Amino acid sequence: MLGWIVRILFAIAAPITALFVSRDTLNFGLIQTVVTMLLVTAIVGLVAAYSGRDRGIPH
Repeated sequence: MLGWIVRILFAIAAPITALFVSRDTLNFGLIQTVVTMLLVTAIVGLVAAYSGRDRGIPH
C-alpha cells in the first residue's frame, strides 16, 4: 500500500522535475526525490492546516 503511494508521488514529481532539469542528466533521480519530499511536506502541511482550523464553534 505504501509502495503505491510512493509510486504515485514519484509519478507526480517526475513532470515537475522535468520542468527544471532534463531527464537525461545524471542527478534527475536525486532531484525527483527532493521534489517528492517537498510534495509530501506540502500534503502533510495541508492536512495539518485543515484539521487544525476553527470549525466555527463559539467559545
